[in-house]
Amino acid sequence: MGAQTNRERPLAGKVVLVAGATRGAGRGIALGFGELGATVWCTGRSVAGKTPPGRPETIEETAALVTAAGGRGRWAQVDHTDAAQVESLCGRIAGESGHLDVLVNDIWGGDALTGWGTPFWQHDLADGLRLLDLAVRTHLVTARFAVPLLVDRPGSLVVEITDGVGDHYRGSLYYDLAKASTIRLAFAMAEELRPRGITAVAVTPGFLRSEAVLQHFGASAEGWREAIAKDPHFAASESPRFVGRGIAALAADPEKIEVSGKVLSSGMLGARYGLGDVDGRRPHFGDYSRGVVVDGLRAALAAGTLDLSSAEGLVASVGELAAPFVGQVSMPLLGRLRGLPTPVSEEALVAAVAATVRVG
Repeated sequence: MGAQTNRERPLAGKVVLVAGATRGAGRGIALGFGELGATVWCTGRSVAGKTPPGRPETIEETAALVTAAGGRGRWAQVDHTDAAQVESLCGRIAGESGHLDVLVNDIWGGDALTGWGTPFWQHDLADGLRLLDLAVRTHLVTARFAVPLLVDRPGSLVVEITDGVGDHYRGSLYYDLAKASTIRLAFAMAEELRPRGITAVAVTPGFLRSEAVLQHFGASAEGWREAIAKDPHFAASESPRFVGRGIAALAADPEKIEVSGKVLSSGMLGARYGLGDVDGRRPHFGDYSRGVVVDGLRAALAAGTLDLSSAEGLVASVGELAAPFVGQVSMPLLGRLRGLPTPVSEEALVAAVAATVRVG
């Protein structure tokens, strides 16, 4: 790899902690910072010889990839539910790196604990509480010990990784509570950190081509387009590196305090900074989803089949492509559509969708 200039490495000298960087968005975020020259501390529980069944990724690999990308990768095996381990990690960062400039909280581990399709009164209680332990308590513990390393450094950044920018129901009570909590954590931290010149935001990826998602579709990172036949929405998906590039660009932005407290998406960050994914595309899953819904509503209006009698009728009438997005926000969208004067103008239709369909 050729030598990079300071302009190409705007985060050289900056120190980043990506908590939960073994795979998925966390690994992509770590690599995004590596591309801009940062020192990146990568944490997780999976190390060589100790990984979950079917998941070969390790935290050592992530750190090595950060270095290969142009940064300096450091790794530490940490269970972020254990406050003593997190405190020890932050002591190590202080001793070896001297300070911290960015904290990214991406600790998760709740996929196997989420009972999709199971109502909360039947959901396994131990699984639900464990999910909240892994996805919320860990973030609080990590922030408690990591933020003191950056609290006296104006221009620093705290990022909470979530799922979706809106307040729609996310399909399972415990999952929804976890993801909504990280959004609120970013908002609350922003309120307390803003006077110190420090930014805190929540960020959501779009349709993420994580290792697990690719495995689900039976596709490789290079051959991901083969999975579009199984799910047409996959055409608007993104690699984990895309959200990483967006967050790293935000960290390098001297004006980032203006978005403190907000929920941002990888697509928003990509548009803000003119970023491309690893294949040169510029995905924006939020814009994509709204376009699909507008198309579905437009077609139903033209055919005279748009059903505004009920939320269920609305979902059924917009077509197979739009139905998943409309289903998430059927009640508020129905209310807005019922309030539109007839004939419905294109402008009014787009505005109703923009106000309700907010997945990214």
